[in-house]
Amino acid sequence: MKRISFWFDCISPYAWLAFDAMPQALEGLSVVVDYRPLLLGGVLQHWGQKGPAEIPPKRDWTYRHVQWLAHLQGLPMQLPAQHPFNPLALQRLAVACTPAGAAGPNRRVVQALFEHVWAAEGADANDPGRLALLVSSLAPPCDPQSDVVKQALRDATDEALSLGVFGVPAWVCDNRLFWGLDALPMLRAALSGDAWFDGPAWAAAAAERPAMRRHVQNDTKA
Repeated sequence: MKRISFWFDCISPYAWLAFDAMPQALEGLSVVVDYRPLLLGGVLQHWGQKGPAEIPPKRDWTYRHVQWLAHLQGLPMQLPAQHPFNPLALQRLAVACTPAGAAGPNRRVVQALFEHVWAAEGADANDPGRLALLVSSLAPPCDPQSDVVKQALRDATDEALSLGVFGVPAWVCDNRLFWGLDALPMLRAALSGDAWFDGPAWAAAAAERPAMRRHVQNDTKA
């Protein structure tokens, strides 16, 4: 039986799509999935990236694309009242709901978190009343605002970075990183024993090679 880490942040609509698509994509395989919350903002900052919604034309495309994909999957999706928003409360809640000795929360908890953001008729994900109801319904064994939970989320994000995670959704299995909704078929192939993964192709594709480096210069005129 293979063990997979699914790294997510509820701020990502692609992570919601991947969460929904995962059971069907991995159907019939002997796997255990650990749901691992992280802070996408910390990941993006570490690698010097912007999120898709921080670049106006990319934001417009992203919102159209994810709603089209949700339509294809038959998945309820409505943009929250504010996006991007600060997902810290939700990600801490995910950590707080982790049972003792487990790597992360169970699927029921993660689904509730995603639905709170993406299937709530455009409501504000950080509305205090809604957050209070969510905490009450999930009944976490730890206080989401405790120092232990806060540190655990920071540690989880650092762990993800050490594994090379640069965005969400991401899966790690057998020391291999798979990123993005469209990586699910590739992940399934690896789990199914596709011979491609046993040959040199995986390592060779990422071998460092000469490349042009882009330099950004700000021109200023008096």
